[in-house]
Amino acid sequence: MGNDKMRMTKWKPTGLALAAIVTTAAVAFAVPSAMAQRDPAYAAARAAGQIGEQPDGYLGFATAPTPAIRALVQDLNIKRKAAYTASAQSTGSTVEQFAFTSGCNLIAQTKPGEKYQTPGGAWKTRDAGPPERDARCP
Repeated sequence: MGNDKMRMTKWKPTGLALAAIVTTAAVAFAVPSAMAQRDPAYAAARAAGQIGEQPDGYLGFATAPTPAIRALVQDLNIKRKAAYTASAQSTGSTVEQFAFTSGCNLIAQTKPGEKYQTPGGAWKTRDAGPPERDARCP
């Protein structure tokens, strides 16, 4: 994991690569995200502040999860990784790079009252202001 963090620190998308990643991230993530939003358990866990968006593009646990919430998040994260993998190939980026850019976008899209993880690892509740995001976010 330490090596992955070092690699992520050195990478910063620019120019056409950034545009391709951001555009493809929006399109590729729409399907898993739309499916998740239809799931009442997902909506309830998000509204209750049990789960939230992480900078790495995956959902995380803001509180200790029940087995049902853990299974739900694991399933959604598997679907996210599949979407990131397919989209990364079409943009010429790595899965980690694509997931990171998606994480930036997903955190930016959180609504007041929803949980997200800061770049430092702390869980915060979104207020009316912009969320705290990684400096490398587009």
